[in-house]
Amino acid sequence: MNAHVTEAEALAPESAPAAQEKVLLRFITCGSVDDGKSTLIGRMLYDSQMIAEDQLAALDRDSKKFGTQGGALDFALLVDGLAAEREQGITIDVAYRYFKTDKRAFIVADTPGHEQYTRNMATGASTADLAIILIDARKGILPQTRRHSFIVSMIGVRDVALAINKMDLVDYSEDRFNEIVAAYRDMAKNLGFRSITPLPISALNGDNIASLSERTPWFQGEPLLPWLESVEAGAGDLAEAPFRFPVQWVNRPNLDFRGFSGWVASGSVKPGDAIVALPSGRASTVARIVTQDGDLPVAVAGQSVTLTLADEIDVSRGDILSSVEKQPEVASTVEARLLWTAETDMHPGASYIVKLGARTANASIDKVRALIDIHTFEPAPGKPLALNEIAEAKLRFDRPFPISLYRDNRDLGGFILIDRITNETVAFGMIAPGRAAPETLAKDESGAQESGVDWGRLVQNLGEKLLPALGGGVLIGLGAKLFGAPTSTAVALGLADAAFRPLVRGWYGDFRAALAKRKSDDEITPDGAGI
Repeated sequence: MNAHVTEAEALAPESAPAAQEKVLLRFITCGSVDDGKSTLIGRMLYDSQMIAEDQLAALDRDSKKFGTQGGALDFALLVDGLAAEREQGITIDVAYRYFKTDKRAFIVADTPGHEQYTRNMATGASTADLAIILIDARKGILPQTRRHSFIVSMIGVRDVALAINKMDLVDYSEDRFNEIVAAYRDMAKNLGFRSITPLPISALNGDNIASLSERTPWFQGEPLLPWLESVEAGAGDLAEAPFRFPVQWVNRPNLDFRGFSGWVASGSVKPGDAIVALPSGRASTVARIVTQDGDLPVAVAGQSVTLTLADEIDVSRGDILSSVEKQPEVASTVEARLLWTAETDMHPGASYIVKLGARTANASIDKVRALIDIHTFEPAPGKPLALNEIAEAKLRFDRPFPISLYRDNRDLGGFILIDRITNETVAFGMIAPGRAAPETLAKDESGAQESGVDWGRLVQNLGEKLLPALGGGVLIGLGAKLFGAPTSTAVALGLADAAFRPLVRGWYGDFRAALAKRKSDDEITPDGAGI
């Protein structure tokens, strides 16, 4: 049996009935350092017979060389592939594994528990339908347990399996299990989880992984793997949501064909449906739904297709095709939750590049309204963000964006902030419930749209740019005077510096933004058939 199953193979239909049964489930394992996340995934691969003989032999050799089980199989080594991970016995990067059972196909993300690598954990959670949160039965709930629980909640995961691991080290105590479950439910009561399913497990020994363990006769629930095979989680509601189609690529292979390639983020569409392109607001109807296997009568959420329109309207990469009846809001000012992922602290008022779907723009953080205390989940006074801090903030984009609440649509409600100089991703952002500020636009007689002048923002920008420029000019002038320059020359140099320094910075910032946009436009990443 082939141990490493690709995502395409996991989704490939073996027969019509089997294909209907094997619904893909994406899930993440998270928790604190050394809670047993990698060991659990290795055990699941082993118990589902997804390890080939040569891999089993390699695991045996590696266990004797790197393992922590005294020569016995160390299942964590199946997913901890980096040399640094094996040397330190911790997970650093996100490791994805594809496997399937007789009833379902899975994509699992093994994420790091160390606080330093929280950004990697958030990356893995961003595509998950379900989270397995592990807790060491000896240690109970730790700060990283709280942080990871809040992050998966913030990112939109609504179903959690609470795996109390290492039950063998507490003599499979029912009292200890119940104590941790009660404490976790109390902690998570305001996180918005739809379901929390507790399981007592030992990933190392396989207790309650594939079958019920005789060592926990007091536990009458389902083992982990059978539960994963039957649980209903994920974005099932997207098929019933309004139609949204982010355009990834304008497909123009010849003079006779012009289509728009991307994936159906929500809802469904069929030829003849009326659509509107946002943010321009131009309307048309769908002419064809094109794939490499031929035209489709209908496309639903999750499918990647190319749409052709009945009219030659201007649609570009990053635009959104939407149903006419229920359009998303178009806004340039939003309130969102931010997870700061940079080693350097946030600079208030600084300009960043925002990337939302395939669309990029300039953005600034107007105000940090409140930090989230990771121990109590209560808001605290706002301040510039540091690494791994979470906050509620107000952001302003330099152009209108079609947006949605993150809980309703991850593709239109989630974004990243990128440092303009280093090109580093500094924050993950999620548009918060009820916080989108619709764009107030005035139309002239020709139908063009123009936004009103925000005098408060204008004064703020002048203050942010003028004061540093004047300060720099004064220093240049004083320096010239100290080196013996005439007063008139020193004044001229100071004024020139004050005048040209903001211009140079602006030109450089625009140059970096143009490079980032060009890079974004060149990143054509087909997501399946039809693109």
